[in-house]
Amino acid sequence: MLHQTRRHFLKQSAASLGAVALAQLLGESPTRAATNGRAKRVIYMFQSGAPSQIDLLDYKPELAKLHGTELPASVRMGQRLTGMTAGQKELPVAKNIRDFKQCGESGTWISELLPHIGSIADDICVVKTVHTEAINHDPAITFFMTGNQQPGRPSIGSWVSYGIGSENDNLPAFVVLLSRNTYPAAQPLYARLWGSGFLPANHQGVKFRSSGDPVLYLNDPAGSTLEVRRRLLDSLGKLNRIQLEQAGDPAIEARIASYEMSYRMQMSVPDLTDFSDEPESTFELYGEDARTPGTHAANCLLARRLAERDVRFIQLFHRGWDNHSQLPTEHPKICKEVDQGSAALVKDLKRRGLLDDTLIVWGGEFGRTVYAQGSLNGNGYGRDHHPRCFSMWLAGGGIKGGTTWGETDEFCYNIARDGVHVHELNATILHALGIDHRQLTYRFQGLDQRLTGVEEVEPVHGILS
Repeated sequence: MLHQTRRHFLKQSAASLGAVALAQLLGESPTRAATNGRAKRVIYMFQSGAPSQIDLLDYKPELAKLHGTELPASVRMGQRLTGMTAGQKELPVAKNIRDFKQCGESGTWISELLPHIGSIADDICVVKTVHTEAINHDPAITFFMTGNQQPGRPSIGSWVSYGIGSENDNLPAFVVLLSRNTYPAAQPLYARLWGSGFLPANHQGVKFRSSGDPVLYLNDPAGSTLEVRRRLLDSLGKLNRIQLEQAGDPAIEARIASYEMSYRMQMSVPDLTDFSDEPESTFELYGEDARTPGTHAANCLLARRLAERDVRFIQLFHRGWDNHSQLPTEHPKICKEVDQGSAALVKDLKRRGLLDDTLIVWGGEFGRTVYAQGSLNGNGYGRDHHPRCFSMWLAGGGIKGGTTWGETDEFCYNIARDGVHVHELNATILHALGIDHRQLTYRFQGLDQRLTGVEEVEPVHGILS
């Protein structure tokens, strides 16, 4: 009788199960939509902390007359409040903190806090009626990034990488850029927001750093060479492939792919992150902040360079919008940090002929309330979380520029028409890339999982050209 140790038995059993899993993985290719996607890549500028739509993108001139009055119960309709304002005796209406102006030939109303974004009004579509169920930051951000409020699901960039892969063999399909935080009370960001969840690990986002080595552990140790690394990877690859044949574990294949990508990135990343070849006109466009690594402007410039190299999904995060107090003084500071770089990215892509096939998305996890958090006396008040309706803007990649979508009520508290749920927004992003969100699935725990959940949703065709 063949003698087997317990360890050998378990290893062989795992190998059989792993082989089945690998066969299922390799046999399950994602299905692309029959439509022709206009976008080849996405740049997602996520404004973590929730910008105030009332003060930036959804102009309500009548609020000036209502400033300081109590929010009518008929408007609120008993809707949920956070614990930060649920105990307030009054919910006083607060008007927009700066004037708005009509911008571009389209006449889109945009706050004077965003003059540079105002200058691209004819290139963007302002969606005023985005809504979500989440009312607190972490589940709300997680919902936007993964389609589920619970952690552990693949991020949207990972889904895109899995669905249509990469057009550049020397850079990851999914890159993440975080701005240096300037606001002490900013919400934390977790690596799971760009994780691959149950998808193969090679689809997770790769975070670039703003100081030191752009990517950790990318450079060889002192005294080593690329030739030595190549020999090491070749030997390691042989061992991994033997293990892959025995165990059939897809994680081993992902590990092999990651090692090879790291080797190629040793040559591609230094050129990518070196701005010395940029003319002075670039920094005039993006602003002096673009010379400082880690600023939003610098990350926008790096995003353009990644787009030029056909990186599929480029995720930017900028924090500091969570102004529960001091909003009239804090929001202008954050606007100044993001305004010029965001607009410059659109202008730069447009003049290089890349805007038509690059989808730009700009916005946060929810909006802010029309009523003040705290006393309206002076500038010490803030605004609470508001998931019922808030604004984002999109550009390029098949989006109708110079347009707005949806309407909110006179208090910017409820949707009047044409709401856009988080799942509908994500379905629209995938549609712009030529992906049918219903067919982009992955078998996990006995279910065909997808980014947009189990509900029947449609892309927002009205904002697409």
